[in-house]
Amino acid sequence: MVVDELSDETVDRLFHALADATRRDILRRCVRGELSVSRLAEAYPMSFAAVQKHVAVLERAGLVNKQRSGREQLVRTDPDAVGRARQALDELESAWRGRVDRMARLLAEDPGTEENDPTEGPER
Repeated sequence: MVVDELSDETVDRLFHALADATRRDILRRCVRGELSVSRLAEAYPMSFAAVQKHVAVLERAGLVNKQRSGREQLVRTDPDAVGRARQALDELESAWRGRVDRMARLLAEDPGTEENDPTEGPER
């Protein structure tokens, strides 16, 4: 699967959606199979409208798709959703690894770091 670089807005929506325990649970339930919003609402101590709002956040983040079937709205996980989340995390990891590597190179090049090596004991 070839994935374009994710925009900051896309990543923000993705992690905002995943930051809530109820939304993560809805996502897990929908991975197992398509569920109606009313069926999902039965599992939580909140109103049907509150569950609808959680599903809407997941949908805006691209994590689930809703499809109307008669009077019900069926929710299913987008199969590429995990890939997008993984891509966002991989991009963050790559950026931070690059920064850490650059710091390590700078420290290795600094002649003053050998004199201040904390692994060596005090000279007597």
